[in-house]
Amino acid sequence: MARTRLILSLLIPVLAVGGPLPRPDRGGVPESKLYDYGVMGPPATPAIVAAADAAVATPLPPGPFAADWESIRKNYRTPAWFEDAKFGIFMHWGVYAVPAYHNEWYEKHMYGADMAWHTEHFGAPDRFGYKDFIPQFRQEKFDPAQWAALFRRAGARFVMPTAQHHDNFALWDSKVTPFNARRMGPKRDLIGELAAAVRKEGMKFGVSNHGVENFTFIDPPPALEDRMKAAKSDLYDPKWAAFYNVADRSPAAMARFLADWVNRNLELIDQYQPDVLWFDNGVNLRVLDPLKLRVAAYYYNRAQAWNKDVSISTKFVAYAPSNDDTQQVGSIIDFEKIGVRSPADIRPGPWMVDDTIGSTWGYTSGMKVAGGGAIVGRLVDTVSKGGFYLLNLSPKADGTIPEEQQRTLLDVGAWLDNNGEAIYGTRPWKQFGEESWRFTSKGGAVYAIGMPRDGSVVLRALGPGAGKVQRVEQLGRDGVLPFRQAQEGLTVEGISIAAGGLPAALKVSF
Repeated sequence: MARTRLILSLLIPVLAVGGPLPRPDRGGVPESKLYDYGVMGPPATPAIVAAADAAVATPLPPGPFAADWESIRKNYRTPAWFEDAKFGIFMHWGVYAVPAYHNEWYEKHMYGADMAWHTEHFGAPDRFGYKDFIPQFRQEKFDPAQWAALFRRAGARFVMPTAQHHDNFALWDSKVTPFNARRMGPKRDLIGELAAAVRKEGMKFGVSNHGVENFTFIDPPPALEDRMKAAKSDLYDPKWAAFYNVADRSPAAMARFLADWVNRNLELIDQYQPDVLWFDNGVNLRVLDPLKLRVAAYYYNRAQAWNKDVSISTKFVAYAPSNDDTQQVGSIIDFEKIGVRSPADIRPGPWMVDDTIGSTWGYTSGMKVAGGGAIVGRLVDTVSKGGFYLLNLSPKADGTIPEEQQRTLLDVGAWLDNNGEAIYGTRPWKQFGEESWRFTSKGGAVYAIGMPRDGSVVLRALGPGAGKVQRVEQLGRDGVLPFRQAQEGLTVEGISIAAGGLPAALKVSF
């Protein structure tokens, strides 16, 4: 720590303790590639990052990966299982499900725009703070085996819960932070229990860590902040200062925070051997590269010792040092939400999109939930463009997954039972689709997925120029379908129309 203090004292400009933070240096990254720039990540300087790096005591394990971009580029390979899996489950699972209001950013809003609502229902924030929800996050009905069986029935090949969200509460048994689910709230290692159950069902398991956003997450209004300072309550209670990261936002505090972020990731890696380690937007800043590289090198060397194929996944240009998001290094790029930031056409290279089953990421009372037909449509669209579809669920504070979400999952699973051949292990065809139909390909066959009108369809892209069609089948049915290939396209008749707005999948063999 002496080296850390020296770096801080010599190189870091004076920043205020508490109060507003400056916007971080973009480091050449276009603001369009930094979602919520200035809000979600700490405004670190190179000196603060160097101090944080020096404060991490755990050395890199032996292996070919060094903490530099060229080493990661040379040695990293996208896991083969990821290329074939195509569908997984994400979860926004945390303390914010207790108030179940607005969204998963409740901690931020209760000290700002939603203060009146919070005060009406729970009391003023200086008397009932976010920390006071933790004892109510009991997860008393959480059954990891039941969850894992549901995810398997849904057709998922990969499951990834939030190990911690922006609120800084860890859902695992941690020795790095006392603010964890083993010591507080449910008093269970939620991540460890779910990891074991998911793997028993034969699925891959990952963790997401949104924690780097915590340092800048809460921005209380001056009057509330003054009351808390005077009373040393909630945000300014010394016992909870390292949970909220509001009372002390000095350079030294920021360096401690970033070192803690690294140490939590190393702990997650060592304890749970995740198949994917996923980060949110707060890591996008270039200034954080030394810490991101250290985590990556540690993770990938550890995975070689486990003999496992693993990957980091991040957004925008977090792991694209050229600031070109098509040039990822050691990471699978993730896009947030279908139709908002996800690719509009076939995108080369590995990528995925995380998308919500409902109107909010975290559980909220009265949230709207999409049906199976809508989710299958998003899955098919993503896979046709070369992506992996990661569907977010919203568990409740008692450890249950709401019935409406379960029904949607089971509808998706039933469709995949019949039509999974057109999804798993496929690759994009020469075009992703036409009109409402989407195409995938595998083993010399093209799969056309869509809603037929009156049991028939004309697929223009599958005319003679696509090659001579020998056979057309509908997945989930025996026998062949009548077809005619002509200049106007491939006409297929006799297609069964599924109930519930679910598409048909045709296998076209050449």
